[in-house]
Amino acid sequence: MARPIWTGTLTFGLLNVPVSLMPGERKVDLHFRMLDSRDNSPIRFERVNAETGEEVPWKDIVKAFEYDKGNYVVVDEADIKSAAPDSHESVEVETFVDASEIDVRYYEKPYILVPGKKAEKGYVLLRETLRDTGRVGIARVVIRTRQYLCAVMPQGDALVLMLLRYPQELVAPDDYKLPAGNAGDYRVTPREMEMARKLIQSMSGTWQPEEYHDEFRQRLQEIITRRIKDTGATATVDEPGHARQGDATNVVDFMSLLQKSLGENRRTPAKKTATSAVVKKAPARKAAKKAASKAPAKKAAAKKRAGSKPARKPALRKAG
Repeated sequence: MARPIWTGTLTFGLLNVPVSLMPGERKVDLHFRMLDSRDNSPIRFERVNAETGEEVPWKDIVKAFEYDKGNYVVVDEADIKSAAPDSHESVEVETFVDASEIDVRYYEKPYILVPGKKAEKGYVLLRETLRDTGRVGIARVVIRTRQYLCAVMPQGDALVLMLLRYPQELVAPDDYKLPAGNAGDYRVTPREMEMARKLIQSMSGTWQPEEYHDEFRQRLQEIITRRIKDTGATATVDEPGHARQGDATNVVDFMSLLQKSLGENRRTPAKKTATSAVVKKAPARKAAKKAASKAPAKKAAAKKRAGSKPARKPALRKAG
């Protein structure tokens, strides 16, 4: 069973429902390693200084933002932590909107909210009320260190938390040259429209996602399985541990909380944040050609000193 991303609370008005935020999707892509075709040894990627060609140890690597070509400002871990939100274990619903008002382009990634023990009543109360009213809760949630906009909506027996894109992340259709106007402006005849309508009706059905499969992945997996059998190799899969559920220890008087929330007409306003930028100019990068000319010379010198073929270093972890 999957592990929870975090265990905390789902908050709307004065009601708090203990929940666990669980993954709502699984990755099924096949991942590949790159090998040297001459001896099938894994290829590693080194962290190399673009100017000197020398490898850079982890302790000397810092993060920076390139605000202009060749100019950087260094951002340390303290800066990143100070920008992170304080609340890490809650879904704070700020308002409720009609589900039909949300453009499908805003939906990004699903999660599932699972109620903690003894928290089923509040969970069901919100789920069924959302279903009856046709509304979804617009909230903010922190996953790891980043804050996201999200929508809480009912689906079957579950409350699904769907991450939403911010408006600035979407490309406006008007940015592209699109065929605006009526069908007649493009010489589409009424007969063609009627034929297209009949074709769509003849091909119509119900949405049954279980009938669709990633055929490319399936065929590629069969090829890999045959290769494994041919070489006598074996593959093992580690099963993740069971998730722990959050416990709710107090009996909640939902009626009094609902009445108090209505009396206060509570709606959490969007938080305003002040941002400031510090720009520090760094020397422009030197040409890559200079780095390329230095690197072979250093490697040749190292080979001469060694006098023999050096042992292969273990593969380095890719920077996260």
